[in-house]
Amino acid sequence: MKRQKRDLTERAFQHGYQAGLGGRRRDLCPHTQGQTREQWIAGWREGRSDLWDGYGVVPGIQKMALR
Repeated sequence: MKRQKRDLTERAFQHGYQAGLGGRRRDLCPHTQGQTREQWIAGWREGRSDLWDGYGVVPGIQKMALR
């Protein structure tokens, strides 16, 4: 059975979250405009917040799995 691709905005959010959790800068967003950029930035903000709250990479990924 073929694997369905996830929604692009969902993927952008998850990649932004991982970037924020990893401590990367916001201006490294690969998207230039539109909804995917907004979702990437929203994910980055949440990931950065979790980083400041003491989540590590593994707990952060586990948190995203519960979403």
